[in-house]
Amino acid sequence: MAVDFEARVDFRRLHDYRLRRAREALERSELGAVLCFDCNNIRYITSTAIGEWTRDKLTRYCVLARGAEPVLWDFGSAAVHHRLYSPWLDPANSRPAVSTMRGAVGPDAGLADEAVAEIADVLRQAGVQDMPVGIDLIDAPTIFALQNAGIDVRDGQQVMLDARQIKSADEIMLLSRAAAMVDGAYQLVTEALKPGVRENEIVALVNDTLYRMGSDDVESVNAVSGERCVPHPHNFSDRMIRPGEQAFFDVMHAFNGYRTCYYRCFSVGYSTPAQRDAYARARDWMDAAIALVKPGVATDEIARGWPTAQDIGLQSEREAFGLEFGHGLGLALHERPIISRLNSLQHPMEIEAGMVFALETYCPATDGYSAARIEEEIVVTDEGPQILTLFPAQELFVTNPY
Repeated sequence: MAVDFEARVDFRRLHDYRLRRAREALERSELGAVLCFDCNNIRYITSTAIGEWTRDKLTRYCVLARGAEPVLWDFGSAAVHHRLYSPWLDPANSRPAVSTMRGAVGPDAGLADEAVAEIADVLRQAGVQDMPVGIDLIDAPTIFALQNAGIDVRDGQQVMLDARQIKSADEIMLLSRAAAMVDGAYQLVTEALKPGVRENEIVALVNDTLYRMGSDDVESVNAVSGERCVPHPHNFSDRMIRPGEQAFFDVMHAFNGYRTCYYRCFSVGYSTPAQRDAYARARDWMDAAIALVKPGVATDEIARGWPTAQDIGLQSEREAFGLEFGHGLGLALHERPIISRLNSLQHPMEIEAGMVFALETYCPATDGYSAARIEEEIVVTDEGPQILTLFPAQELFVTNPY
Protein backbone atom coordinates (compact mmCIF):
# COMPACT_ATOMS: atom_id res chain seq x y z
CA MET A 1 0.00 0.00 0.00
CA ALA A 2 3.00 2.35 0.16
CA VAL A 3 5.97 2.95 -2.14
CA ASP A 4 8.48 5.76 -2.37
CA PHE A 5 7.67 6.62 -5.99
CA GLU A 6 3.88 7.13 -5.86
CA ALA A 7 1.48 8.95 -3.55
CA ARG A 8 -0.89 6.36 -2.13
CA VAL A 9 -2.50 6.03 1.31
CA ASP A 10 -1.00 8.50 3.79
CA PHE A 11 -1.89 7.12 7.21
CA ARG A 12 -0.91 10.24 9.16
CA ARG A 13 -3.04 12.34 6.82
CA LEU A 14 -5.83 9.80 7.40
CA HIS A 15 -5.45 10.20 11.18
CA ASP A 16 -5.52 14.00 10.97
CA TYR A 17 -8.63 13.93 8.77
CA ARG A 18 -10.54 11.56 11.04
CA LEU A 19 -9.66 13.42 14.23
CA ARG A 20 -10.61 16.73 12.64
CA ARG A 21 -13.96 15.32 11.49
CA ALA A 22 -14.65 13.96 14.98
CA ARG A 23 -13.81 17.31 16.57
CA GLU A 24 -16.00 19.22 14.13
CA ALA A 25 -18.95 16.87 14.76
CA LEU A 26 -18.45 17.27 18.50
CA GLU A 27 -18.42 21.08 18.19
CA ARG A 28 -21.71 20.99 16.28
CA SER A 29 -23.34 18.92 19.02
CA GLU A 30 -24.58 19.73 22.51
CA LEU A 31 -21.93 17.47 24.02
CA GLY A 32 -18.79 18.42 25.87
CA ALA A 33 -17.11 15.10 25.07
CA VAL A 34 -17.65 11.66 23.61
CA LEU A 35 -16.77 8.52 25.57
CA CYS A 36 -16.27 5.70 23.09
CA PHE A 37 -16.21 1.96 23.72
CA ASP A 38 -17.04 1.12 20.09
CA CYS A 39 -13.78 -0.10 18.51
CA ASN A 40 -14.68 1.63 15.24
CA ASN A 41 -14.96 5.00 16.96
CA ILE A 42 -11.80 4.40 18.99
CA ARG A 43 -9.91 3.64 15.78
CA TYR A 44 -11.41 6.68 14.04
CA ILE A 45 -10.30 9.03 16.84
CA THR A 46 -6.97 7.48 17.90
CA SER A 47 -5.79 5.39 14.93
CA THR A 48 -5.21 2.42 17.22
CA ALA A 49 -6.46 -1.15 17.01
CA ILE A 50 -5.33 -4.26 18.87
CA GLY A 51 -7.43 -7.01 17.33
CA GLU A 52 -10.94 -8.11 16.56
CA TRP A 53 -11.18 -10.07 19.81
CA THR A 54 -11.70 -6.75 21.60
CA ARG A 55 -14.77 -5.78 19.56
CA ASP A 56 -17.40 -7.15 21.95
CA LYS A 57 -15.38 -7.07 25.19
CA LEU A 58 -15.74 -3.34 26.05
CA THR A 59 -12.20 -3.40 27.46
CA ARG A 60 -10.97 -0.33 25.54
CA TYR A 61 -12.32 3.20 25.69
CA CYS A 62 -11.34 6.73 24.81
CA VAL A 63 -12.49 10.26 25.56
CA LEU A 64 -12.46 13.11 23.07
CA ALA A 65 -13.34 16.37 24.81
CA ARG A 66 -13.76 19.78 23.24
CA GLY A 67 -10.42 21.52 22.80
CA ALA A 68 -8.43 18.58 24.18
CA GLU A 69 -6.31 15.74 22.84
CA PRO A 70 -7.80 12.22 22.81
CA VAL A 71 -7.22 10.11 25.91
CA LEU A 72 -7.11 6.35 25.33
CA TRP A 73 -7.47 3.60 27.93
CA ASP A 74 -6.36 0.33 26.37
CA PHE A 75 -6.10 -3.30 27.41
CA GLY A 76 -3.17 -3.69 29.81
CA SER A 77 0.19 -3.69 28.04
CA ALA A 78 -1.34 -2.43 24.79
CA ALA A 79 -1.17 1.03 26.39
CA VAL A 80 2.61 0.63 26.73
CA HIS A 81 2.83 -0.55 23.12
CA HIS A 82 1.06 2.61 21.92
CA ARG A 83 3.53 4.81 23.81
CA LEU A 84 6.32 3.16 21.81
CA TYR A 85 4.71 2.84 18.39
CA SER A 86 1.89 5.42 18.15
CA PRO A 87 3.71 8.76 18.40
CA TRP A 88 0.68 10.73 17.21
CA LEU A 89 -0.81 10.11 20.67
CA ASP A 90 0.54 11.97 23.70
CA PRO A 91 2.26 9.17 25.69
CA ALA A 92 0.61 10.46 28.87
CA ASN A 93 -2.77 9.93 27.19
CA SER A 94 -2.21 6.24 26.50
CA ARG A 95 -3.29 4.56 29.72
CA PRO A 96 -4.15 1.03 30.91
CA ALA A 97 -7.89 0.53 31.09
CA VAL A 98 -9.93 -0.20 34.20
CA SER A 99 -12.39 -2.72 32.81
CA THR A 100 -15.20 -4.76 34.29
CA MET A 101 -14.68 -7.23 31.41
CA ARG A 102 -18.26 -6.59 30.36
CA GLY A 103 -19.51 -7.14 33.89
CA ALA A 104 -17.49 -10.30 34.55
CA VAL A 105 -15.73 -8.45 37.36
CA GLY A 106 -18.64 -7.81 39.73
CA PRO A 107 -19.73 -4.32 40.78
CA ASP A 108 -18.52 -4.90 44.34
CA ALA A 109 -14.91 -4.74 43.05
CA GLY A 110 -15.47 -1.05 42.29
CA LEU A 111 -13.69 -1.08 38.92
CA ALA A 112 -16.46 0.81 37.13
CA ASP A 113 -16.32 3.56 39.75
CA GLU A 114 -12.53 3.71 39.41
CA ALA A 115 -12.77 4.02 35.62
CA VAL A 116 -15.41 6.73 35.85
CA ALA A 117 -13.32 8.70 38.37
CA GLU A 118 -10.47 8.82 35.83
CA ILE A 119 -12.86 9.77 33.03
CA ALA A 120 -14.37 12.54 35.17
CA ASP A 121 -10.88 13.89 35.87
CA VAL A 122 -10.20 14.13 32.13
CA LEU A 123 -13.49 15.99 31.67
CA ARG A 124 -12.56 18.44 34.45
CA GLN A 125 -9.14 19.09 32.96
CA ALA A 126 -10.80 19.88 29.62
CA GLY A 127 -13.31 22.18 31.34
CA VAL A 128 -16.35 20.27 30.10
CA GLN A 129 -17.36 18.58 33.37
CA ASP A 130 -20.72 20.39 33.40
CA MET A 131 -21.62 19.46 29.80
CA PRO A 132 -23.35 16.26 28.61
CA VAL A 133 -21.15 13.35 27.59
CA GLY A 134 -22.02 11.17 24.62
CA ILE A 135 -21.53 7.40 24.73
CA ASP A 136 -21.77 4.80 21.98
CA LEU A 137 -21.60 1.31 23.54
CA ILE A 138 -21.32 0.58 27.24
CA ASP A 139 -21.91 -2.09 29.88
CA ALA A 140 -24.48 -1.68 32.64
CA PRO A 141 -22.06 -1.25 35.59
CA THR A 142 -20.21 1.56 33.80
CA ILE A 143 -23.29 3.51 32.78
CA PHE A 144 -24.62 3.26 36.33
CA ALA A 145 -21.27 4.51 37.63
CA LEU A 146 -21.39 7.46 35.21
CA GLN A 147 -24.88 8.36 36.39
CA ASN A 148 -23.91 7.98 40.04
CA ALA A 149 -21.03 10.40 39.42
CA GLY A 150 -23.54 12.98 38.19
CA ILE A 151 -22.47 12.82 34.54
CA ASP A 152 -25.25 13.67 32.07
CA VAL A 153 -25.06 10.81 29.57
CA ARG A 154 -26.40 11.27 26.04
CA ASP A 155 -26.26 9.48 22.66
CA GLY A 156 -22.75 9.93 21.29
CA GLN A 157 -23.03 7.41 18.47
CA GLN A 158 -24.90 9.93 16.35
CA VAL A 159 -22.03 12.42 16.66
CA MET A 160 -19.50 9.81 15.60
CA LEU A 161 -21.65 8.64 12.68
CA ASP A 162 -21.92 12.26 11.57
CA ALA A 163 -18.13 12.47 11.60
CA ARG A 164 -17.62 9.21 9.71
CA GLN A 165 -20.19 9.91 7.01
CA ILE A 166 -17.93 11.59 4.42
CA LYS A 167 -14.84 9.63 3.41
CA SER A 168 -11.45 11.09 2.54
CA ALA A 169 -9.39 10.02 -0.46
CA ASP A 170 -7.31 7.80 1.85
CA GLU A 171 -10.42 6.07 3.19
CA ILE A 172 -11.71 5.49 -0.32
CA MET A 173 -8.36 3.96 -1.35
CA LEU A 174 -8.55 1.57 1.59
CA LEU A 175 -12.17 0.66 0.81
CA SER A 176 -11.16 0.07 -2.81
CA ARG A 177 -8.27 -2.18 -1.78
CA ALA A 178 -10.59 -4.16 0.51
CA ALA A 179 -12.99 -4.67 -2.40
CA ALA A 180 -10.13 -5.65 -4.73
CA MET A 181 -9.19 -8.42 -2.32
CA VAL A 182 -12.74 -9.79 -2.57
CA ASP A 183 -12.56 -9.54 -6.37
CA GLY A 184 -9.67 -12.00 -6.16
CA ALA A 185 -11.44 -14.23 -3.68
CA TYR A 186 -14.45 -14.51 -6.00
CA GLN A 187 -12.19 -15.61 -8.85
CA LEU A 188 -11.12 -18.57 -6.71
CA VAL A 189 -14.74 -19.21 -5.72
CA THR A 190 -15.72 -19.60 -9.39
CA GLU A 191 -13.00 -22.21 -9.83
CA ALA A 192 -13.98 -24.14 -6.70
CA LEU A 193 -17.77 -23.90 -6.99
CA LYS A 194 -18.82 -27.23 -8.46
CA PRO A 195 -21.09 -30.15 -7.51
CA GLY A 196 -20.04 -31.87 -4.29
CA VAL A 197 -18.52 -28.78 -2.69
CA ARG A 198 -20.08 -27.73 0.61
CA GLU A 199 -20.96 -24.20 1.61
CA ASN A 200 -18.51 -24.27 4.53
CA GLU A 201 -15.67 -25.25 2.18
CA ILE A 202 -16.24 -22.07 0.18
CA VAL A 203 -16.28 -20.11 3.44
CA ALA A 204 -12.93 -21.68 4.39
CA LEU A 205 -11.46 -20.87 0.97
CA VAL A 206 -12.47 -17.22 1.19
CA ASN A 207 -11.16 -16.87 4.74
CA ASP A 208 -7.82 -18.41 3.79
CA THR A 209 -7.51 -16.25 0.67
CA LEU A 210 -8.30 -12.97 2.39
CA TYR A 211 -6.04 -13.53 5.37
CA ARG A 212 -3.20 -14.41 3.00
CA MET A 213 -3.89 -11.14 1.16
CA GLY A 214 -3.59 -9.16 4.39
CA SER A 215 -7.12 -8.87 5.71
CA ASP A 216 -7.44 -7.55 9.28
CA ASP A 217 -10.63 -9.46 9.92
CA VAL A 218 -12.93 -11.70 7.92
CA GLU A 219 -16.04 -10.72 9.81
CA SER A 220 -18.34 -13.15 8.03
CA VAL A 221 -18.86 -15.04 4.80
CA ASN A 222 -22.46 -15.89 4.05
CA ALA A 223 -22.80 -18.94 1.78
CA VAL A 224 -26.33 -19.83 0.69
CA SER A 225 -27.31 -22.46 -1.88
CA GLY A 226 -30.20 -24.48 -3.24
CA GLU A 227 -33.38 -24.44 -1.19
CA ARG A 228 -31.64 -22.34 1.49
CA CYS A 229 -31.89 -19.35 -0.89
CA VAL A 230 -35.57 -18.81 0.02
CA PRO A 231 -35.97 -17.29 2.53
CA HIS A 232 -32.48 -15.80 2.83
CA PRO A 233 -30.97 -17.14 6.11
CA HIS A 234 -27.94 -14.76 6.26
CA ASN A 235 -25.48 -17.50 7.27
CA PHE A 236 -23.74 -20.62 5.96
CA SER A 237 -24.07 -24.35 6.60
CA ASP A 238 -22.46 -27.66 5.64
CA ARG A 239 -24.92 -28.11 2.77
CA MET A 240 -23.51 -29.90 -0.31
CA ILE A 241 -24.08 -28.08 -3.60
CA ARG A 242 -25.59 -29.94 -6.56
CA PRO A 243 -25.68 -29.38 -10.35
CA GLY A 244 -28.00 -26.63 -11.55
CA GLU A 245 -28.36 -24.98 -8.15
CA GLN A 246 -28.03 -21.33 -7.45
CA ALA A 247 -25.64 -20.10 -4.77
CA PHE A 248 -24.83 -16.64 -3.46
CA PHE A 249 -22.15 -15.37 -1.12
CA ASP A 250 -21.51 -12.23 0.90
CA VAL A 251 -17.95 -11.38 1.92
CA MET A 252 -17.55 -9.04 4.88
CA HIS A 253 -13.94 -8.34 5.77
CA ALA A 254 -11.68 -5.42 6.65
CA PHE A 255 -8.41 -4.04 5.31
CA ASN A 256 -6.77 -1.57 7.69
CA GLY A 257 -10.17 -1.42 9.34
CA TYR A 258 -12.17 -0.57 6.19
CA ARG A 259 -14.88 -3.05 5.39
CA THR A 260 -16.61 -4.73 2.50
CA CYS A 261 -20.12 -6.03 2.06
CA TYR A 262 -19.97 -7.73 -1.31
CA TYR A 263 -22.52 -10.27 -2.62
CA ARG A 264 -22.16 -12.28 -5.78
CA CYS A 265 -24.55 -14.91 -7.14
CA PHE A 266 -23.77 -17.97 -9.27
CA SER A 267 -25.40 -20.98 -10.86
CA VAL A 268 -23.43 -24.20 -10.68
CA GLY A 269 -22.84 -26.09 -13.93
CA TYR A 270 -25.88 -24.66 -15.70
CA SER A 271 -28.70 -22.19 -15.07
CA THR A 272 -32.46 -22.46 -15.50
CA PRO A 273 -34.90 -19.98 -17.03
CA ALA A 274 -36.36 -19.24 -13.57
CA GLN A 275 -32.90 -18.47 -12.19
CA ARG A 276 -31.99 -16.23 -15.11
CA ASP A 277 -35.28 -14.35 -14.84
CA ALA A 278 -34.82 -13.74 -11.11
CA TYR A 279 -31.29 -12.54 -11.70
CA ALA A 280 -32.36 -10.17 -14.47
CA ARG A 281 -34.97 -8.60 -12.19
CA ALA A 282 -32.50 -8.20 -9.31
CA ARG A 283 -30.00 -6.64 -11.74
CA ASP A 284 -32.62 -4.23 -13.10
CA TRP A 285 -33.45 -3.06 -9.56
CA MET A 286 -29.73 -2.64 -8.87
CA ASP A 287 -29.01 -0.69 -12.05
CA ALA A 288 -32.00 1.59 -11.53
CA ALA A 289 -30.79 2.36 -7.99
CA ILE A 290 -27.21 3.05 -9.09
CA ALA A 291 -28.49 5.41 -11.80
CA LEU A 292 -30.09 7.56 -9.09
CA VAL A 293 -26.94 7.93 -7.02
CA LYS A 294 -25.66 11.49 -7.06
CA PRO A 295 -25.31 14.36 -4.60
CA GLY A 296 -28.63 15.93 -3.67
CA VAL A 297 -30.79 12.85 -4.27
CA ALA A 298 -32.72 11.71 -1.19
CA THR A 299 -32.59 8.11 -0.06
CA ASP A 300 -36.36 7.68 -0.35
CA GLU A 301 -36.03 8.02 -4.14
CA ILE A 302 -33.84 4.92 -4.21
CA ALA A 303 -36.03 2.99 -1.77
CA ARG A 304 -39.19 3.70 -3.77
CA GLY A 305 -37.64 2.02 -6.81
CA TRP A 306 -37.24 -1.27 -5.02
CA PRO A 307 -39.98 -3.93 -4.72
CA THR A 308 -42.14 -4.13 -1.63
CA ALA A 309 -41.85 -6.96 0.85
CA GLN A 310 -44.95 -8.55 -0.64
CA ASP A 311 -43.38 -8.42 -4.11
CA ILE A 312 -40.62 -10.76 -2.92
CA GLY A 313 -42.89 -13.07 -0.94
CA LEU A 314 -42.55 -11.62 2.58
CA GLN A 315 -45.26 -10.19 4.81
CA SER A 316 -43.71 -6.95 6.02
CA GLU A 317 -40.85 -4.53 5.46
CA ARG A 318 -39.42 -5.70 8.77
CA GLU A 319 -39.11 -9.22 7.33
CA ALA A 320 -37.63 -7.80 4.13
CA PHE A 321 -35.19 -5.48 5.90
CA GLY A 322 -31.67 -6.04 4.59
CA LEU A 323 -32.77 -7.54 1.26
CA GLU A 324 -33.62 -4.47 -0.85
CA PHE A 325 -31.18 -2.38 1.09
CA GLY A 326 -28.41 0.17 1.20
CA HIS A 327 -25.93 0.95 3.95
CA GLY A 328 -22.87 3.10 4.46
CA LEU A 329 -19.46 1.45 4.58
CA GLY A 330 -16.33 2.49 6.43
CA LEU A 331 -14.74 1.28 9.65
CA ALA A 332 -18.13 -0.32 10.36
CA LEU A 333 -20.25 -2.53 8.17
CA HIS A 334 -23.31 -0.34 8.69
CA GLU A 335 -22.79 3.40 8.60
CA ARG A 336 -24.85 6.17 7.06
CA PRO A 337 -26.90 6.25 4.96
CA ILE A 338 -29.23 3.34 5.69
CA ILE A 339 -31.59 2.93 2.72
CA SER A 340 -34.70 0.76 2.85
CA ARG A 341 -38.44 0.98 2.52
CA LEU A 342 -38.65 0.47 6.30
CA ASN A 343 -36.98 3.75 7.26
CA SER A 344 -36.22 5.88 4.20
CA LEU A 345 -39.72 6.62 2.93
CA GLN A 346 -40.64 8.57 6.07
CA HIS A 347 -37.14 9.66 7.10
CA PRO A 348 -35.10 10.29 3.94
CA MET A 349 -31.50 11.44 4.01
CA GLU A 350 -29.73 13.49 1.37
CA ILE A 351 -26.89 11.78 -0.48
CA GLU A 352 -23.61 13.72 -0.47
CA ALA A 353 -20.35 13.49 -2.40
CA GLY A 354 -17.82 11.47 -0.44
CA MET A 355 -20.33 8.98 0.91
CA VAL A 356 -19.54 5.31 0.35
CA PHE A 357 -22.34 2.79 0.60
CA ALA A 358 -23.41 -0.64 -0.57
CA LEU A 359 -26.64 -1.33 -2.45
CA GLU A 360 -28.21 -4.81 -2.23
CA THR A 361 -31.04 -6.46 -4.16
CA TYR A 362 -32.67 -9.87 -3.79
CA CYS A 363 -35.20 -11.68 -5.98
CA PRO A 364 -36.68 -15.14 -5.37
CA ALA A 365 -37.18 -17.30 -8.45
CA THR A 366 -40.48 -18.74 -9.60
CA ASP A 367 -39.20 -22.28 -8.98
CA GLY A 368 -39.79 -21.70 -5.25
CA TYR A 369 -36.24 -22.32 -4.01
CA SER A 370 -33.69 -20.42 -6.12
CA ALA A 371 -32.97 -16.71 -5.64
CA ALA A 372 -30.72 -13.99 -6.98
CA ARG A 373 -28.65 -11.76 -4.70
CA ILE A 374 -26.47 -8.87 -5.92
CA GLU A 375 -24.52 -6.17 -4.12
CA GLU A 376 -22.42 -3.26 -5.33
CA GLU A 377 -20.31 -0.81 -3.35
CA ILE A 378 -20.63 2.79 -4.51
CA VAL A 379 -18.56 5.94 -4.05
CA VAL A 380 -20.65 9.09 -4.51
CA THR A 381 -18.84 11.70 -6.61
CA ASP A 382 -19.93 14.95 -8.25
CA GLU A 383 -19.50 13.20 -11.60
CA GLY A 384 -21.71 10.25 -10.65
CA PRO A 385 -21.41 6.86 -8.94
CA GLN A 386 -18.08 5.05 -8.90
CA ILE A 387 -18.32 1.26 -8.47
CA LEU A 388 -15.75 -0.42 -6.21
CA THR A 389 -16.99 -4.01 -6.59
CA LEU A 390 -15.67 -5.17 -9.96
CA PHE A 391 -16.19 -8.94 -10.16
CA PRO A 392 -18.57 -9.48 -13.12
CA ALA A 393 -22.24 -9.30 -12.15
CA GLN A 394 -24.19 -7.88 -15.09
CA GLU A 395 -25.36 -11.38 -16.02
CA LEU A 396 -25.81 -14.56 -14.00
CA PHE A 397 -22.37 -16.21 -13.75
CA VAL A 398 -22.38 -19.99 -14.39
CA THR A 399 -19.42 -21.70 -12.74
CA ASN A 400 -17.73 -24.73 -14.29
CA PRO A 401 -20.34 -24.95 -17.10
CA TYR A 402 -21.12 -28.29 -18.69
